Amino acid sequence: MAKLFTNAGLIVLSAFISPFESDRQLVRELVADGDFIEVFVDTPFAECEKRDPKGLYKKARAGRVKNVTGIDSEYQRPHSAELVIKAAELSVEQCAEKIINYLILHNKISQQELVLK
Repeated sequence: MAKLFTNAGLIVLSAFISPFESDRQLVRELVADGDFIEVFVDTPFAECEKRDPKGLYKKARAGRVKNVTGIDSEYQRPHSAELVIKAAELSVEQCAEKIINYLILHNKISQQELVLK
């Protein structure tokens, strides 16, 4: 779906846990060079557990949920992400600003196109 939107000239933001380098590379290869920007939201595991609104990590530690990334399923840290955001050190607004600034700096959007509500 994202590829269809990028082919139409739109910017697509997709947020998901992608624990394996091979999966991220597969997605990168689906789109044209320069159209895939990997943003690594680098957050300490303890902070992820603290922010877990559904208690998924707690359930995983109790053995009630399986294949939870970082507990009983591997997580391969990105080695070549275009942008790294330290979410534990920044507000949500600051994180968004870093992404917007990256897009402006790399000519994906212009200051004039930017409309924030």
